[in-house]
Amino acid sequence: MARKGSHAQFKHKAKPGRVTVPHPKRDIPIGTLKSIEKQSGLS
Repeated sequence: MARKGSHAQFKHKAKPGRVTVPHPKRDIPIGTLKSIEKQSGLS
């Protein structure tokens, strides 16, 4: 995990790229949440 400003970046060991998540103490918009879910392969 890397942190730059108010964003956290997560890297999957087996998948290319990173998932960037905005400030952890604020609500995440539903569209952003769905994008994170899709990129992470959790759904």
